[in-house]
Amino acid sequence: MLVIFGGLPGSGKTTIARALAQRLGGVHVRLDTIEQALRNSGMLRADVGPAGYMVAYGVAEDNLKLGRTVIADTVNPISVTREAWRHVAQRAGVPSIEVEVICSDRTEHRRRVETREADIEGLVNPTWDEVVTRNYDSWSSGPIVVDTAFKAVDELMAELVVRMESVRA
Repeated sequence: MLVIFGGLPGSGKTTIARALAQRLGGVHVRLDTIEQALRNSGMLRADVGPAGYMVAYGVAEDNLKLGRTVIADTVNPISVTREAWRHVAQRAGVPSIEVEVICSDRTEHRRRVETREADIEGLVNPTWDEVVTRNYDSWSSGPIVVDTAFKAVDELMAELVVRMESVRA
């Protein structure tokens, strides 16, 4: 199965994606890691454009074809990237589930963005202004929405797994 995450920076995507990958024994494919590795290579120093997504799609598809569950951890801000992820699952012959991570408490979301430290060497986190002015399309296909504002990760994880099972049924 391919679990396609999306959500604004600082919403809690990576925390939830990591926890889900650990719980399911899945492969965590994090776009931030891929994009920063591309920058660190010296070939793409600034805007990596679609290159990071293209690499992530390939890595995910390889692992799906091996029978692994893949957790795709990306902002996934536009409908074209979401559609591309669905195509990855189709090519691999596996189901996909979309999960949008939000933080409905704007004050908490801003606090997270402004206080978090990068956990990838060289990565520069976006500012709050960059987060709130980012182009972010509405989800057309009705993802599972996980709101990280008021619940602990364990509670969110338990709810997410139940909701994922009901979607797959």
